[in-house]
Amino acid sequence: MKKLILLFVLSVFVFSCGSSKKTSSKRNKSKAKTERVVIDPRTKPAPTKEETVEVIVVEEVPVKVPNSTEEYIALFSGIAQEEMRLYHIPASITLAQGILESASGKGRLAVEANNHFGIKCHEWNGAKIYHDDDASQECFRKYNDAKYSYRDHSLFLTGRSRYQKLFQLDIDDYQSWAKELRAAGYATDKKYPEKLISLIERYQLYTYDEAVLGNKKTRKAPVKAEDTHLIAKGDTLYSLSKRYNTTVDELKKMNNLTSNDLTIGNVLIVKSN
Repeated sequence: MKKLILLFVLSVFVFSCGSSKKTSSKRNKSKAKTERVVIDPRTKPAPTKEETVEVIVVEEVPVKVPNSTEEYIALFSGIAQEEMRLYHIPASITLAQGILESASGKGRLAVEANNHFGIKCHEWNGAKIYHDDDASQECFRKYNDAKYSYRDHSLFLTGRSRYQKLFQLDIDDYQSWAKELRAAGYATDKKYPEKLISLIERYQLYTYDEAVLGNKKTRKAPVKAEDTHLIAKGDTLYSLSKRYNTTVDELKKMNNLTSNDLTIGNVLIVKSN
């Protein structure tokens, strides 16, 4: 009998301890579930390794097509002056070439490829565009931003031995620069120097050279060697020949043209001395 009573007491004791542990366990779990962690919103957690990886996406800058040659000059004169400071190429020459080669920013290469100087794909691994020039569908360089076209123009002239004579000329002598560009083979057009000089003098592009060099001298209006005409919509060789009292053949001869096609924004020589 004593044994039975002893067993009964022990079983009650064990059962009581087990109930206590379970209750304690439930309370702990309940506490864990309701516990909150308050984070100060002003404190940013340390970035993970994945978050610290920076991905740079180079996007093309939207092309702005100038409405006029004056607007083209306003857009790109600062870039031309910076190139002059870095590479010692007259800003007037760079701007005149840009106006002439890109039709004041309206030509296809300028609009679709940001290529303002007609530089072809020689030794080029970047983006490309194909365009009819001396031959059908020639390869030309394509840029994300027109400013890179200006930089490539500087590198093109400074990096080729045939243009080294340019850098022996006075940097404010735009007339000699224009003539030496033609002599060095930059353009096949015999009237190329005269066209550059005419643009520089018509739009007083030499003032951008003077601003870089710090020259404040007063100039008289330059005497033009030839009269020129900026081609506008609706112009034809026939209408211009009547306007300037000359002939279509003479206009073609003065401008080294092989067809009657005209490009809006280009400069046409209409009278020679």
